[in-house]
Amino acid sequence: MTPGLLYLSASVLCSVTVAVLLKLARRYQVDVRQAIAMNYAVAALLCWAVLRPDPARLLAPQTPWLVLAALGVLLPSVFLAMAAALRHAGIVRSDAAQRLSLFIPLLAAFVLFGEPVGGRKLAAIVLAFSALFCLLRQPPRAQASGAGRPEDSRAMWVWPLAVWAGYGVIDILFKQVARTGTAFAGGLLLAFVLSGLLMLAYLLWRRVRWQARHLAAGVVLGLANFGNILTYVRAHQSLPEHPALVFASMNMGVITLGTLVGALAFREPLTRLNIAGIALALSSIVLMAPW
Repeated sequence: MTPGLLYLSASVLCSVTVAVLLKLARRYQVDVRQAIAMNYAVAALLCWAVLRPDPARLLAPQTPWLVLAALGVLLPSVFLAMAAALRHAGIVRSDAAQRLSLFIPLLAAFVLFGEPVGGRKLAAIVLAFSALFCLLRQPPRAQASGAGRPEDSRAMWVWPLAVWAGYGVIDILFKQVARTGTAFAGGLLLAFVLSGLLMLAYLLWRRVRWQARHLAAGVVLGLANFGNILTYVRAHQSLPEHPALVFASMNMGVITLGTLVGALAFREPLTRLNIAGIALALSSIVLMAPW
């Protein structure tokens, strides 16, 4: 296996590991808020140590502080939404919703930036929304189970939908950061720092009781989170002639592995409609990839 494919496999594994860690947080009574705050501290340190952002460019006049501030709010908020989605809807639906969020920047390109709509991209968008509909349909067991409370039923589709929309907006904001000429490493570091400071301020305001085990869980979460980003970047660098392969394999790999882990390890119930949604999601990504 080539280095590029090894990086790609590692990125898929790290992405699903993040979902598994958040899924297990409730079982082991981990405060995800403390874990997410520590995650950003770890990710920021690793970003500084590994990606080596240029300090002089971090505070350049063109630095888009408003966009970075929006990322500072959205990144931890969507991370918390992801934790809620995993708790209520499971890994299969949550990971698929996160990956389908890539179609939001595509829609934004059409609506906000006047990009022409090709037949293939239009078909990919239709498949993606069809997949989202199929995935968010809850299984009959959940409808009939005790949880039969309306709020539990709503949570099974509201939180994955929030993940889908949130990650889509985050993608648009990172693209805006790139358009200003801000270096990737510097923009990522600033986003991590702002997110961590916001979570710290929130936790201090809530007067949480800090515990070492919650922070230790955050260290592991931060390693997996940054590992996902780093290996994905390295995969693109190792396979510069095959961006479509990296793009499609990453998204399809996360959906496929997430489905296997959710169904086999966590016994998440899936209907035929949900399985059809997985197939539609994979098909939409194949169509979306810039082959």
